[in-house]
Amino acid sequence: MAINFLQMLSLVAMIWLQSIGGTNTNFPAYSSQLKHLLSISQIQLNNLAFASDAGKLFGWLSGIAANYLPMWLVLIIGSALGLIGYGVQYLFVIGRVSNLSYGAIFFLTVLAGNSICWINTVCYIVTIRNFPLDRQLAIGLTGSYQGLSAKIYTDIVEVVFPSSAMQRAKAYLILSSVLPFTISVISAPVAIVINVVETKRAKAAFISILVITTATGAFAVVGSLGSASSRLLSPLTNAVGMAALLLAPLLIPIGLGLKQLVPARILNRLKPEEKVYIEEINNASLDNMESWVKEIRESISSFSVEISGELTGSSIGDDSVRETNEIISVMEEIDVKVMLRRLNFWLYFFVYLFGVTLGLVFLNNLGQIAESRGCTASALVSLSSSFGFFGRLVPSIFDYFFSRSKYMLSRTAFVVALMAPTGGAFFLLLVNDRSELWLYISTAIIGVCTGAITSISVSITTELFGTKYFGINHNVVVTNIPIGSFLFGYLAAIVYHTEGNEGGKCFGMECYRKTFVLWGTVCLIGTFLALILYARTRKFYNSLRS
Repeated sequence: MAINFLQMLSLVAMIWLQSIGGTNTNFPAYSSQLKHLLSISQIQLNNLAFASDAGKLFGWLSGIAANYLPMWLVLIIGSALGLIGYGVQYLFVIGRVSNLSYGAIFFLTVLAGNSICWINTVCYIVTIRNFPLDRQLAIGLTGSYQGLSAKIYTDIVEVVFPSSAMQRAKAYLILSSVLPFTISVISAPVAIVINVVETKRAKAAFISILVITTATGAFAVVGSLGSASSRLLSPLTNAVGMAALLLAPLLIPIGLGLKQLVPARILNRLKPEEKVYIEEINNASLDNMESWVKEIRESISSFSVEISGELTGSSIGDDSVRETNEIISVMEEIDVKVMLRRLNFWLYFFVYLFGVTLGLVFLNNLGQIAESRGCTASALVSLSSSFGFFGRLVPSIFDYFFSRSKYMLSRTAFVVALMAPTGGAFFLLLVNDRSELWLYISTAIIGVCTGAITSISVSITTELFGTKYFGINHNVVVTNIPIGSFLFGYLAAIVYHTEGNEGGKCFGMECYRKTFVLWGTVCLIGTFLALILYARTRKFYNSLRS
């Protein structure tokens, strides 16, 4: 029971870390104000968006550190990088630090972006190793909260600075600096890998957290519906409600702890002779159980098989066999050098580049897209964040409840099913609608699909390339994010600048028309590559269901 308590407490800590860890998703909400504060062009602003993603080019450092340092120290190092990266920028925009060049701001943004990798690495490793039987659900639950980061920060900023756009931009910077570091310090004591010896799946605990998580997502969506939500929920109600829902998962480990503590206290109150009597009963039951297990092992020992020169005993019961298979169900355990020589890796790399990364570039440009169409950037950012939350969560729900069904889609098939609507959403953005309904619908679709593929990708990395070198391997996979951010973002900035006026601003549909056509076409190419990856891995995933 103690292990269950620590496992669930670590899960709650990972939820909190992911909730405030997606600081790069805040950028679109204050990018226009930052552009004015720094007096920079659209291309220079795009370079800062790229700089945040460029931090992922060095994300593999966190993977190496995680192999040699305790998780709590990796976490503190990562959050300290963000404290410096965002903190110095904040001091600059309020005038406390002077003579800070554009190059220095670029470097600080890279540093801040790299800090996210360290926090994510800790969250992924702790979650994967502490929940081997519920890996995908645990990853999906914790990862989904990262999709809420922009929503959480926006709720706080709207309470503190509801009307001043410039003050809001400064608030985003200081919050991005201080909040992750504070939560990291609080979470550090339980950011540990536990030696899991129990094999039972924590169904009741996960379903409870799943209910809380779903309620959190529903609340976030209601609070993201622009003017409609403002009539239902005030900014203060939004912030307080979100804070309460983020604290709610803590009830699960507290309940497990009380369940363990109460019987112990009752036993301590018993008389000495009553304790002896209970201990005798427990010891007798334990002796009987050990004898029974020994007899079963002896009766099935003849069925053991020799694998790789070592004798592997049969597991007791079908459930144990199935659970053991779930832990070791990987295509191959390979390090990064071998992974880079695999065709599956490069297919996976470009699928991620033409899917998730393209979606993130779109979200990074939401500030300018909203401005060009006369919309409120914070409303679109909040909307994409809320739908991204559900996108990250849904694949895990399907996996948990339907993983044993023969009709369950494999993860690579899931990616194909998500890439196609993402490409279609980019073409929907070409619809000239004064109400901007299609802009909101497309943003929601891209948010959902990007979030879902992001969630699935963690499990795909472990299943295709193993868990042993996951910290480094997955950080190599996501290096495509800064590459795509620079390539796709730079092209978008050039088109925006070409269509804009002499002041560097652009208004109207033409600002991003060519960009959306390009992005939609690239995403459809990614869908075709995802089909090839699905065909190459179909046999492996079919074997998991057999």
